[in-house]
Amino acid sequence: MSRKIDLKGRWAVVTGASSGIGLRFAHALAEMGCNIFGVSNQVAELERCADSLRKEFGVEAIALDLDLTADNACDTLMQVLDDRNIVPYILINNAGIFDFRAVEHLSPRRINLYIDLHVRAVTQLCRSVGMLMASARGEGFILNMSSMSCWMPMPGIAMYSATKAYLRAFSRAFRIEMKPRGVSVTVACPGGIATDLFGLPKNLQRLGVTVGALATPEGFVRKALRRMFRRKAQYINGFINRTAIVAVASLPEWARMMIKTRLLDRLDK
Repeated sequence: MSRKIDLKGRWAVVTGASSGIGLRFAHALAEMGCNIFGVSNQVAELERCADSLRKEFGVEAIALDLDLTADNACDTLMQVLDDRNIVPYILINNAGIFDFRAVEHLSPRRINLYIDLHVRAVTQLCRSVGMLMASARGEGFILNMSSMSCWMPMPGIAMYSATKAYLRAFSRAFRIEMKPRGVSVTVACPGGIATDLFGLPKNLQRLGVTVGALATPEGFVRKALRRMFRRKAQYINGFINRTAIVAVASLPEWARMMIKTRLLDRLDK
């Protein structure tokens, strides 16, 4: 893909760029010549990422230490873009959190974190950056990270799946609003990916990749970017994931209760 698309001189804003899939998005785009505007509250890791991209690919890389759940986070990001005269060509809304816990065991602060990070921050960034793309250049790409869990109202992941469902619905509607403005919006709904987000140890991640239950971050990112540049509305990785959605979403309540009693109640203590 990097041989077919030349992004030299363009800028990509990548949230959660300090680790995991966000780091892979930053790496893949830099390999295509794209300058990276990385955003994360993990400042040391983000600085290392920016230094690595500059040295390996010769691109410009900015590390913005920013808590996206702060009330003024979007305004701060937009001000830095304006100060540096940067109009993004790409926006990757990747930053996210995950817990396998009952809602009653999540603190009010953690619940607000899900809403602020997955809902409010993404919505505001899409609106502000999308309008900047449209007005300044009349073109651009936005990729929002939802999840296959948006079809899975399961015990233990209520906040995660609900906020990811919002991301999918918002992205599909916002896509239509932005299409006449030249800005394409794609939503990715991945199944399992071998990262540290879900708390799986490295040996189980490797096993999951070997048996095909998990995708590698590199493989997922490569295919997600390909769909984004083709202006696709949605990307779900893997044939098994795509075919399993209906079955999983249609699980009867007794099956969901079994998941609660045999899995959630044992792990969430």
